[in-house]
Amino acid sequence: MPLDVAALERGCGGRVGTADQLCGRELDRFREALTTGRPVTVSCTLQAPLFEEVAAELGAEERVTFAKIRETAGWSSDAAASGPKMAALLAAAAEPVPVAGTVPLESRGVALIYGRDEAAIEAGRRLAEHLDVTVLLSRPGEIAPLHRNEFPVIQGTVRGATGHLGAFELRIDDYALPAPSSRTRLVFGQARDGATSTCDLVLDLTGGTPLVPAHELRNGYLRADPRDPASVERLVMAASHLVGEFDKTRFIDFRGELCAHSRSRITGCTRCLEACPTGAIASAGDTVAIDPYVCAGCGSCAAVCPTGAAAYALPPADALMRRLRTLLRAYRAAGGADAVVLFHDGDHGEPLIDALGRYGEGLPANVLPVRVNEVTQLGPETVAALFAYGAAGVRMLVRGRPKHDLDSLHRTVALSRTLAEALGYGEGAEAPVVGLIETDDPDALGAALRAGRLGRATAMPAGFVPVGGKREMLRLAFREMHAAAPSPVAAVPLAAGAPFGGLAFRTEDCTLCLSCVGACPTHALTDSADRPLLAFEESLCVQCGLCAATCPEDVISLEPQIDFEAWSLPRRIVKEEEPFCCVTCAKPFGTRATIERVIGKLRERHWMFSGEAGEQRIRSLMMCDDCRVEAALNQGFDPHAMPPAKPRTTEDYLRERESGRPVQG
Repeated sequence: MPLDVAALERGCGGRVGTADQLCGRELDRFREALTTGRPVTVSCTLQAPLFEEVAAELGAEERVTFAKIRETAGWSSDAAASGPKMAALLAAAAEPVPVAGTVPLESRGVALIYGRDEAAIEAGRRLAEHLDVTVLLSRPGEIAPLHRNEFPVIQGTVRGATGHLGAFELRIDDYALPAPSSRTRLVFGQARDGATSTCDLVLDLTGGTPLVPAHELRNGYLRADPRDPASVERLVMAASHLVGEFDKTRFIDFRGELCAHSRSRITGCTRCLEACPTGAIASAGDTVAIDPYVCAGCGSCAAVCPTGAAAYALPPADALMRRLRTLLRAYRAAGGADAVVLFHDGDHGEPLIDALGRYGEGLPANVLPVRVNEVTQLGPETVAALFAYGAAGVRMLVRGRPKHDLDSLHRTVALSRTLAEALGYGEGAEAPVVGLIETDDPDALGAALRAGRLGRATAMPAGFVPVGGKREMLRLAFREMHAAAPSPVAAVPLAAGAPFGGLAFRTEDCTLCLSCVGACPTHALTDSADRPLLAFEESLCVQCGLCAATCPEDVISLEPQIDFEAWSLPRRIVKEEEPFCCVTCAKPFGTRATIERVIGKLRERHWMFSGEAGEQRIRSLMMCDDCRVEAALNQGFDPHAMPPAKPRTTEDYLRERESGRPVQG
């Protein structure tokens, strides 16, 4: 493949060393680079095991990173123009990535094999030497008895399953034990419902509906079609190795204090609950709870979470943005133009790109592939940052037959496309500037990437260095995307249900009770300790609707949008009133309009506030809490002194029926 050393040096900002046989007779050059103590990036992944072994001998394995430039750049019909792309890939590979945390899993090898026929029993025979096996048969037919009871064989139907590797719990109906005297076929005793089974592994050979959602992503749950011998063989092999202690990546960092799920038993945001394919998220009062043992790391919850309560940890949002910043800066410095960033995963996307490079035209020279753990982890802040950094388009590669629902990713793409096109990034585009490529065919991938010019990159790319949490990154990326936009607009309306927007207030009916302030989980609504007022900061609003649901006067409505001017301004005062001061001690305790409204409704309209005594009680309404208690004690108010009600007679009821109006008694 051609190698443009000058472009590599411009993009990487220094001298680039080249070699013909770095993994062979020139291996000492690699050792010499390691002895300098500086980070080393190797543009070869084929011999990565050899380089890692050498680095481990020198105690330098943490300083070595790898970049794949052959299948992604050099093997392409555009190889001669791929120098800037190679420089960008090398520079981005050197960007440090924080290590995610882990949670422990332990399996003692207690396995439940769930099936319908001899296929389950045969799997039990093969695994009995490795695992503590129990075979559960659902509605079995003619099953020959075992000659030796090496493992239990029972009858039952699983009605529900929860848990993960090392901690499964199953609810079983129609549970029955076989009779030891079974002769030609297994005969089971009287069945009962409501049995419970716990185990470390579940091997599902029923061929029916999976027992858990997104079953392919659940650790310890193995499923195969009993009619497919190869599939059963893979299941048996995998199960035999699932004994011992394992470390599972903690994919999500969750901060409950930022969660906008609920307040005062009023439900607000449910986006993560709706997006999670594995059922790892459950309501837990005012917040949600994420089970790290069940979480499969798709990242959908982090992508749709507007507050940053759920943030992806592999890598964190700011680390991914720094990598993208380095990628696009190096590409531009090396002379590249019209960059299109292609996000893909390792299990599906990487083999597809490799096949396109080996057997097809390869990736276009302006397409920069970026591998992430899961494409569904990407949120609108990532796409916004890319356009601010100078990308001309974004593509996300996913399976033609996805393992789980992609609704959250489709919403992210639609929102990002709406913003980008409204700000002028799509001017002159022959295809959407943000889009999904859903295919399992490398040729279809190549055709989709060459299907016309995407968008127009900004002439003033941003250079901000992202540092902070997900919500901070989102606010920063949106502001920078707007600042760099080819055709900026003040505001962009969004579809209902969008996670960003403003609030409309009917201020004339607002009593400044401030219940909305107490309900707001993001502090977008605030008050003041000095004066009765309600203030709103739109950049903090996530459209959870808790304020509107809590407001007793029903004066708040949601307005999904992104108002870039409002995002750049401090909080605005929605309503402010003159405080009402206590007539006794002069301490402010409410708003003048509210106190006067209450007095106007009660004076001469209620027996307690009529006459001379009523005026004293009216005056007590003009007092703060402390002074009002003292006045009530001094006045000796008797709440049982209400004058007796006038008795109602039959004539009153008849007159009421005829007039259609209630009779005042």
